[in-house]
Amino acid sequence: MSHLDESSVTSSYFLIVNPSSGGGHFDKKWMKIQQLLNVYQIDYSFSFSEYSKHEIQLVDNAIKQGFRKIISVGGDGTLHYVVNGIMQQRYTKTSNIKVGVIPIGTGNDWIKTYTIPNDIESAIKIIVQDQTILQDIGMMTLSDNSTYYFNNLAGIGYDGYVVHKLDTLKKLGSISYILSGLYGLLFYRKPQFRIHINEKVIETTCLMTLFGICKYSGGGMQMTKNADPQDGLLDITLAKDFKFFDLVFNLKKLYTGAIVHHKKVENYKATQLEIIDIHTKKPFIEADGELIGTGSVKVSIQPKAIHFIIKPVKG
Repeated sequence: MSHLDESSVTSSYFLIVNPSSGGGHFDKKWMKIQQLLNVYQIDYSFSFSEYSKHEIQLVDNAIKQGFRKIISVGGDGTLHYVVNGIMQQRYTKTSNIKVGVIPIGTGNDWIKTYTIPNDIESAIKIIVQDQTILQDIGMMTLSDNSTYYFNNLAGIGYDGYVVHKLDTLKKLGSISYILSGLYGLLFYRKPQFRIHINEKVIETTCLMTLFGICKYSGGGMQMTKNADPQDGLLDITLAKDFKFFDLVFNLKKLYTGAIVHHKKVENYKATQLEIIDIHTKKPFIEADGELIGTGSVKVSIQPKAIHFIIKPVKG
C-alpha cells in the first residue's frame, strides 16, 4: 500500500455522480443537489461517471488526490462501484474512507436498511449530521480469479438471471423488478449447486443462493433472515426447488421478509461460502443488482471495512 502524506488529505467531499441514474430528469436533480450543497455549506468537488464501472477509477483518483469523504450520487449500482473503487485502491486503509449517499436511482435498496429517505434534501441533511456506521463488505472471487466487492446483497442463480434481463426493462422504473422476476420464473432453468457453508456441504437443485450484508434487494424485497451489517457474518439464503406458482403465491412474503420461513428456504450464517456450479450451466452472478459474471464463486467477508454516513439513531 502506497500511503499518501496525510497532510495532503482534504476535509472536502468528493461527489461521484452518475448522470444516467434514475431514468431521466438528471439536469433538474443535479441543479437541486448543487443548490442544496451550497445552502448547507458543504465544500465539494465532483466528477461525472461516463461509462460502466467508471466510478472505480474516479474513486481511485479522488483518494489519490487526498479525498477521504466520498458521496455517491446515483442508485445502488453507482454505490456498488464506488465501494469497489474504495476496496481496490491502495493509498489508505478502507476504514479511513467515509461514504454518503444522495439517492437518485431506480431501486435504492441499500438506503432502506438505514431508513435513509429517497429524497435529495433529506439525504443531504443526513450527510451534514455526519453520523457513521463501520459496515462489513462482502468479497467475491469468480472462477477466473477476478474479485468483486458488495455492500448490500449478492447472489447466484435466478436473481442473477433477473438482473441479466432487467437491463432491458429498467426504463419502466420499480415495476421492472417484478416484471423481470416473473419472466425469469417462466424461463429460468435451475442449476445444480454444491454449496460449502461452514463445515456443511449441500448438493441441491437450487433456484438461487443469496448472501447479504444488509436487508433489502430487488426493489424492496427482504430475502435474508437476520442481516446485520456489522456482525462480520454473511447472511445466507438458499431458495431450493421453487416453482412459478410458489413465488407467485408468496409474492407478498418477499416484501415482508416472511419468505425466509418457507419450507423450501434454508438460512445460514457464515464468514465464508463457496458455490460450485456442478454441471457448468454458467449461472449468472450478481452483486448489489449489478451483473458481474457467471459460473462458480467463493465469498468471504471484510469486517468493518468502510464508514457509511447514515440517518442518526434517536435515543
